[in-house]
Amino acid sequence: MASAPFDPFNLKGKVALVTGGNGGIGKGIALGLARAGANVAVAARNQDKSAGAVAELEAVGVEAISISCDVTDGSAVSAAVADCVERFGGLDIVVNNSGVNVRKLPQELSLEEWQTVVDVNLTGVFLMSQAAYPEMVKRGGGKVINIGSMMSIFANETLSPYSASKGGVVQFTKACAAAWAKDNIQVNSILPGWITTDMTDVLRVNSPERYRTIVERTPVKRFGTPDELAGTAVFLATAASDFVTGTAIPVDGGYSIQS
Repeated sequence: MASAPFDPFNLKGKVALVTGGNGGIGKGIALGLARAGANVAVAARNQDKSAGAVAELEAVGVEAISISCDVTDGSAVSAAVADCVERFGGLDIVVNNSGVNVRKLPQELSLEEWQTVVDVNLTGVFLMSQAAYPEMVKRGGGKVINIGSMMSIFANETLSPYSASKGGVVQFTKACAAAWAKDNIQVNSILPGWITTDMTDVLRVNSPERYRTIVERTPVKRFGTPDELAGTAVFLATAASDFVTGTAIPVDGGYSIQS
Protein backbone atom coordinates (compact mmCIF):
# COMPACT_ATOMS: atom_id res chain seq x y z
CA MET A 1 0.00 0.00 0.00
CA ALA A 2 1.34 3.42 -0.94
CA SER A 3 2.06 5.73 1.96
CA ALA A 4 0.06 8.91 2.35
CA PRO A 5 1.60 11.94 0.62
CA PHE A 6 3.67 14.23 2.80
CA ASP A 7 1.63 17.17 4.04
CA PRO A 8 3.94 19.93 5.37
CA PHE A 9 1.01 21.72 7.03
CA ASN A 10 -0.27 18.71 8.99
CA LEU A 11 0.00 18.92 12.80
CA LYS A 12 -1.69 15.63 13.61
CA GLY A 13 0.01 14.07 16.63
CA LYS A 14 1.69 17.35 17.63
CA VAL A 15 1.15 19.09 20.96
CA ALA A 16 0.84 22.86 21.24
CA LEU A 17 0.76 25.09 24.31
CA VAL A 18 -0.70 28.57 23.79
CA THR A 19 -0.40 31.19 26.51
CA GLY A 20 -3.37 33.52 26.63
CA GLY A 21 -5.10 31.06 24.32
CA ASN A 22 -8.54 31.63 25.80
CA GLY A 23 -9.45 34.74 23.83
CA GLY A 24 -8.61 37.17 21.05
CA ILE A 25 -5.50 36.49 19.01
CA GLY A 26 -4.46 33.58 21.23
CA LYS A 27 -7.71 31.72 20.72
CA GLY A 28 -7.66 32.42 16.99
CA ILE A 29 -4.19 30.85 16.76
CA ALA A 30 -5.13 27.94 19.04
CA LEU A 31 -8.11 27.13 16.80
CA GLY A 32 -5.92 27.31 13.71
CA LEU A 33 -3.44 24.84 15.21
CA ALA A 34 -6.31 22.56 16.23
CA ARG A 35 -7.78 22.62 12.72
CA ALA A 36 -4.37 21.53 11.43
CA GLY A 37 -4.56 18.55 13.82
CA ALA A 38 -2.65 19.61 16.94
CA ASN A 39 -3.79 18.84 20.47
CA VAL A 40 -3.78 22.09 22.42
CA ALA A 41 -3.11 23.17 26.00
CA VAL A 42 -4.55 26.60 26.79
CA ALA A 43 -2.42 28.28 29.48
CA ALA A 44 -4.09 31.33 31.03
CA ARG A 45 -5.25 32.79 34.32
CA ASN A 46 -9.02 33.03 33.73
CA GLN A 47 -10.15 29.42 33.97
CA ASP A 48 -13.82 30.14 33.27
CA LYS A 49 -12.85 31.79 30.01
CA SER A 50 -10.43 28.96 29.24
CA ALA A 51 -13.20 26.37 29.67
CA GLY A 52 -15.09 27.99 26.80
CA ALA A 53 -11.99 27.98 24.61
CA VAL A 54 -11.35 24.30 25.38
CA ALA A 55 -14.91 23.44 24.35
CA GLU A 56 -14.38 25.23 21.01
CA LEU A 57 -11.10 23.40 20.46
CA GLU A 58 -12.63 20.01 21.26
CA ALA A 59 -15.43 20.75 18.80
CA VAL A 60 -12.77 20.86 16.08
CA GLY A 61 -12.01 17.21 16.86
CA VAL A 62 -8.76 17.40 18.83
CA GLU A 63 -7.93 17.00 22.50
CA ALA A 64 -7.61 20.18 24.52
CA ILE A 65 -6.95 21.09 28.15
CA SER A 66 -6.93 24.21 30.27
CA ILE A 67 -3.95 24.95 32.49
CA SER A 68 -3.91 27.78 35.03
CA CYS A 69 -0.77 29.80 34.49
CA ASP A 70 0.66 33.20 35.38
CA VAL A 71 3.49 33.65 32.87
CA THR A 72 5.38 35.98 35.22
CA ASP A 73 5.75 33.19 37.80
CA GLY A 74 8.61 30.83 36.92
CA SER A 75 7.26 28.02 39.10
CA ALA A 76 3.79 28.32 37.52
CA VAL A 77 5.29 28.26 34.03
CA SER A 78 7.34 25.15 34.79
CA ALA A 79 4.25 23.48 36.27
CA ALA A 80 2.20 24.36 33.17
CA VAL A 81 4.75 22.73 30.88
CA ALA A 82 4.89 19.67 33.15
CA ASP A 83 1.08 19.39 33.15
CA CYS A 84 0.99 19.61 29.36
CA VAL A 85 3.65 16.92 28.99
CA GLU A 86 1.93 14.66 31.52
CA ARG A 87 -1.38 14.94 29.68
CA PHE A 88 -0.17 14.68 26.09
CA GLY A 89 3.20 12.93 26.40
CA GLY A 90 5.33 15.76 25.09
CA LEU A 91 5.47 19.29 23.76
CA ASP A 92 6.18 20.35 20.17
CA ILE A 93 4.89 23.90 19.79
CA VAL A 94 4.75 26.90 22.10
CA VAL A 95 2.92 30.10 21.25
CA ASN A 96 3.91 32.92 23.60
CA ASN A 97 0.88 35.14 23.25
CA SER A 98 0.06 36.51 26.72
CA GLY A 99 0.30 40.28 26.84
CA VAL A 100 -0.84 43.38 28.71
CA ASN A 101 -0.69 47.11 28.13
CA VAL A 102 -0.73 50.40 30.03
CA ARG A 103 -1.45 53.60 28.08
CA LYS A 104 0.38 56.53 29.65
CA LEU A 105 3.09 59.01 28.75
CA PRO A 106 6.54 57.81 29.90
CA GLN A 107 6.81 60.46 32.62
CA GLU A 108 3.45 59.39 34.06
CA LEU A 109 4.28 55.69 34.44
CA SER A 110 4.96 54.16 37.81
CA LEU A 111 7.73 51.60 38.15
CA GLU A 112 5.09 49.03 39.03
CA GLU A 113 3.19 49.71 35.78
CA TRP A 114 6.36 49.50 33.72
CA GLN A 115 7.41 46.28 35.45
CA THR A 116 3.99 44.65 34.99
CA VAL A 117 4.02 45.16 31.23
CA VAL A 118 7.63 44.04 30.81
CA ASP A 119 7.15 41.03 33.10
CA VAL A 120 4.15 39.70 31.17
CA ASN A 121 5.16 40.64 27.63
CA LEU A 122 8.87 39.88 27.70
CA THR A 123 9.91 37.99 30.84
CA GLY A 124 6.94 35.66 30.37
CA VAL A 125 8.23 34.78 26.90
CA PHE A 126 11.65 34.02 28.37
CA LEU A 127 10.26 31.85 31.16
CA MET A 128 7.97 29.79 28.93
CA SER A 129 10.57 29.36 26.18
CA GLN A 130 13.19 28.25 28.70
CA ALA A 131 10.81 25.79 30.35
CA ALA A 132 9.73 24.32 27.01
CA TYR A 133 13.25 23.95 25.61
CA PRO A 134 14.24 20.63 27.26
CA GLU A 135 10.91 19.06 26.35
CA MET A 136 11.41 20.01 22.71
CA VAL A 137 14.92 18.62 22.78
CA LYS A 138 13.44 15.30 23.94
CA ARG A 139 11.13 15.34 20.90
CA GLY A 140 14.02 15.98 18.51
CA GLY A 141 12.93 19.52 17.73
CA GLY A 142 10.13 22.02 18.09
CA LYS A 143 8.62 25.35 17.21
CA VAL A 144 8.45 28.49 19.33
CA ILE A 145 6.20 31.28 18.06
CA ASN A 146 6.41 34.58 19.90
CA ILE A 147 3.70 37.17 19.43
CA GLY A 148 5.21 40.61 19.02
CA SER A 149 3.33 43.60 17.66
CA MET A 150 3.51 46.36 15.09
CA MET A 151 4.89 48.23 18.12
CA SER A 152 7.94 45.99 17.78
CA ILE A 153 8.64 48.23 14.76
CA PHE A 154 6.98 51.53 15.63
CA ALA A 155 6.65 53.56 18.80
CA ASN A 156 3.81 55.50 20.36
CA GLU A 157 4.06 58.20 22.99
CA THR A 158 1.63 56.42 25.31
CA LEU A 159 2.97 52.89 24.76
CA SER A 160 6.57 53.03 25.95
CA PRO A 161 6.59 49.84 28.10
CA TYR A 162 4.56 47.95 25.49
CA SER A 163 6.82 49.07 22.63
CA ALA A 164 9.97 48.29 24.62
CA SER A 165 8.73 44.85 25.62
CA LYS A 166 7.52 43.92 22.13
CA GLY A 167 10.77 45.14 20.58
CA GLY A 168 12.54 42.93 23.09
CA VAL A 169 10.41 39.95 21.99
CA VAL A 170 11.80 40.26 18.45
CA GLN A 171 15.41 40.42 19.65
CA PHE A 172 14.90 37.54 22.10
CA THR A 173 13.38 35.53 19.24
CA LYS A 174 16.54 36.04 17.17
CA ALA A 175 18.81 35.06 20.07
CA CYS A 176 16.87 31.84 20.74
CA ALA A 177 16.78 31.01 17.03
CA ALA A 178 20.56 31.22 16.89
CA ALA A 179 21.07 29.27 20.12
CA TRP A 180 18.62 26.46 19.41
CA ALA A 181 19.11 25.83 15.70
CA LYS A 182 21.44 22.95 16.57
CA ASP A 183 18.54 21.35 18.45
CA ASN A 184 16.20 21.57 15.45
CA ILE A 185 14.07 24.16 17.23
CA GLN A 186 12.84 27.02 15.06
CA VAL A 187 11.97 30.26 16.84
CA ASN A 188 10.01 32.96 15.03
CA SER A 189 7.74 35.86 15.83
CA ILE A 190 4.48 37.22 14.43
CA LEU A 191 3.78 40.93 14.53
CA PRO A 192 0.01 41.47 14.53
CA GLY A 193 -1.33 44.75 13.24
CA TRP A 194 -4.67 46.20 14.26
CA ILE A 195 -6.80 43.17 15.05
CA THR A 196 -10.42 43.24 16.21
CA THR A 197 -10.44 42.09 19.85
CA ASP A 198 -12.13 43.21 23.05
CA MET A 199 -9.22 45.61 23.60
CA THR A 200 -9.42 47.29 20.19
CA ASP A 201 -13.21 47.36 20.26
CA VAL A 202 -12.90 49.86 23.09
CA LEU A 203 -10.91 52.06 20.68
CA ARG A 204 -13.65 51.84 18.07
CA VAL A 205 -16.30 52.87 20.58
CA ASN A 206 -14.38 55.48 22.58
CA SER A 207 -12.11 56.94 19.87
CA PRO A 208 -13.94 56.63 16.55
CA GLU A 209 -11.74 59.26 14.89
CA ARG A 210 -8.58 57.35 15.83
CA TYR A 211 -10.23 54.14 14.62
CA ARG A 212 -11.00 55.71 11.23
CA THR A 213 -7.43 57.03 10.95
CA ILE A 214 -6.05 53.52 11.48
CA VAL A 215 -8.39 52.06 8.88
CA GLU A 216 -7.40 54.74 6.37
CA ARG A 217 -3.68 54.10 6.92
CA THR A 218 -4.13 50.34 6.46
CA PRO A 219 -3.99 49.44 2.74
CA VAL A 220 -6.73 46.80 3.05
CA LYS A 221 -8.95 49.44 4.76
CA ARG A 222 -10.06 47.39 7.74
CA PHE A 223 -8.94 45.79 10.98
CA GLY A 224 -7.93 42.14 10.89
CA THR A 225 -9.56 39.27 12.76
CA PRO A 226 -7.94 36.80 15.19
CA ASP A 227 -8.52 33.99 12.68
CA GLU A 228 -6.29 35.82 10.20
CA LEU A 229 -3.27 35.17 12.42
CA ALA A 230 -3.90 31.42 12.28
CA GLY A 231 -2.44 30.75 8.84
CA THR A 232 0.90 32.32 9.68
CA ALA A 233 0.99 30.48 13.00
CA VAL A 234 0.24 27.14 11.33
CA PHE A 235 3.01 27.78 8.80
CA LEU A 236 5.48 28.52 11.60
CA ALA A 237 4.32 25.51 13.62
CA THR A 238 4.65 22.93 10.83
CA ALA A 239 7.36 21.29 8.75
CA ALA A 240 6.62 23.90 6.07
CA SER A 241 8.82 26.34 8.02
CA ASP A 242 11.70 24.03 8.97
CA PHE A 243 14.19 26.33 7.18
CA VAL A 244 12.69 29.51 8.65
CA THR A 245 14.02 30.78 11.96
CA GLY A 246 14.64 34.11 13.66
CA THR A 247 12.08 35.97 11.57
CA ALA A 248 9.47 38.59 12.49
CA ILE A 249 6.47 38.40 10.17
CA PRO A 250 3.99 41.33 10.15
CA VAL A 251 0.36 40.30 9.74
CA ASP A 252 -1.12 43.76 9.51
CA GLY A 253 -2.95 44.34 6.23
CA GLY A 254 0.02 46.38 5.02
CA TYR A 255 -0.03 48.88 7.92
CA SER A 256 3.74 48.68 8.45
CA ILE A 257 4.64 49.36 4.81
CA GLN A 258 3.03 52.81 4.85
CA SER A 259 5.18 55.87 5.47
